[in-house]
Amino acid sequence: MSTTADPLAALGTLPGVGDSVDSVRKAVDRVYGHRVMRRRSNEVTSEAALRGARGSAALSGADWALEEVRRRTDFSGGGGDGEARTVGAALRLTAEAGQLLSIWRQSPLRVLARLHLVAAADQGGAVGRPRTPGEPVDEPLIELALPDADEVAGRLEGLSQLIIAGSSAPALVSAAVVHGELLALRPFGSHNGLVARAAERIVLVGSGLDPKSICPAEVGHAERGRAAYVAALEGYVSGTPEGMAAWIAHCGKAVELGVRESTAVCEALQRGAA
Repeated sequence: MSTTADPLAALGTLPGVGDSVDSVRKAVDRVYGHRVMRRRSNEVTSEAALRGARGSAALSGADWALEEVRRRTDFSGGGGDGEARTVGAALRLTAEAGQLLSIWRQSPLRVLARLHLVAAADQGGAVGRPRTPGEPVDEPLIELALPDADEVAGRLEGLSQLIIAGSSAPALVSAAVVHGELLALRPFGSHNGLVARAAERIVLVGSGLDPKSICPAEVGHAERGRAAYVAALEGYVSGTPEGMAAWIAHCGKAVELGVRESTAVCEALQRGAA
């Protein structure tokens, strides 16, 4: 990353990033201006949370239909259904993320530890802390080279300092960097993708871009598919200006697709109320 005082802001000047930021802002403003949001925003928030959790779980290998997520209750415990546990972890993270907004800017590492603890609540073992040297990582859908534990510790500390220091960068840029860095590092023994996407949500909501949490980027990431997701992540990991810009644009498009999903929810609620 840049060595300027505000490296995240420097990323906002990369070619194409400004256009992505503007496009996301306009899309978010449109859905917040929907007439349903004046009366029934809590319902839209609840539905966005459910759909976001479903999308995040799909990217972690549990691609269930929305109605199955809505219907099922067997999401935890020591049973053999790994997909059900993944969906359960995604649902728990979505619920927990909203409780951690006030802590994020002061202690992001504490929030990340809490997110992993919540995600891995039913698996026991080493949860709620970054992995140690030699500790395996269960993240089969992300096959990029795995940084060693010392590099993870250093880069997590660097990310934490960036967040605490604050940035003039647009929310999309900050959220994309948090998401990409956590996926690149895979700091925990499991559930890194789910945690990274929950952290992205915290940044988008806490920044004020999406204060009611109605623009689930996870929906968009899932809709674009795992292959596109991993390809964009490779751009982030490359560290090149082009790769970083492509990852930020990918995250921006995911937010816009999340907006489209919640706009459809608003339209459905409006038809039901008519």
